[in-house]
Amino acid sequence: MRWIVGMMAAAVAAYGAGPGCGGHGDPSAMLVTTEWLAAHAKDPDLVMLAIGQKSEFDQGHIPGSVFLDYNTIVLRATAERPNSFELPPMADLAATFSQLGVSNSSRIVLYMTKDFVSPTTRVYLTLDAMGLGPRTSLLDGGFPAWKAENRAVTTDAAPPKAGKITTCAQSDVIVDLDYVKSNLRQKGVALVDARTANFYSGETPGRNMRAGHIPGAASLPYVTLMDDQGKFHSIDQMRKQFAEAGIQKGDRVVSYCHIGQQATVLYFVARYLGYDARLYDGSLEEWSRHAELPVEKK
Repeated sequence: MRWIVGMMAAAVAAYGAGPGCGGHGDPSAMLVTTEWLAAHAKDPDLVMLAIGQKSEFDQGHIPGSVFLDYNTIVLRATAERPNSFELPPMADLAATFSQLGVSNSSRIVLYMTKDFVSPTTRVYLTLDAMGLGPRTSLLDGGFPAWKAENRAVTTDAAPPKAGKITTCAQSDVIVDLDYVKSNLRQKGVALVDARTANFYSGETPGRNMRAGHIPGAASLPYVTLMDDQGKFHSIDQMRKQFAEAGIQKGDRVVSYCHIGQQATVLYFVARYLGYDARLYDGSLEEWSRHAELPVEKK
């Protein structure tokens, strides 16, 4: 994972700090409602990206939105790079998002096409790593919430006008294996497991992973942060959930899961609540490949 951090730092020098680029999102703008989106749907700088299955998008989507192929924003495992998910190089990401109509001046809204939020938060993390986090929001409840309110839906999909992106990669988004090893049970660093409780306890081993969790990690299943309609709980309720998981005010929240997707929900919520957040992208998949590293069962 160290190559990712180094790649990000190098990208800053290579591509410079573009207009409207850098830093992280303001909690007041990270999550938008269907009412907000309906009122701003025709803003000239708005870019709506749908994340999910292409078949779901084709059956109906928010007018003016563009489908994002999730495979274009993750590097899949290879023999040389065995982790399931990695961030592609900044230049590749800039090309991908610019083809979808994104520019440094865009106001970007991401929404899930059905009911699977973690790919959407993974896209948010990707844009945050590119330096576009301050200009990116999630639609609370996604397309299901939009459709349930009988808002406009279309099957039309016009190709977007290409945008222009100058990235300024952020080095405070991803942490690597060495960082996690060096900060186990470290005061001020809250390592948090985003998987469901049966995986955390070791009752159910993940595929090709050791049963249990990284020592000292707290359990905060990502699915508990939303209601049955896929909308995030109130700020007060989520703050309480973080506190009950042992996360202290001022902690750096380092989330992980199986392969680095579910944990992006915790990354998003931690940023939304004002925490300093990181993703351990290798997650338990990478940790499990090192037989000398311990796991705990509980």
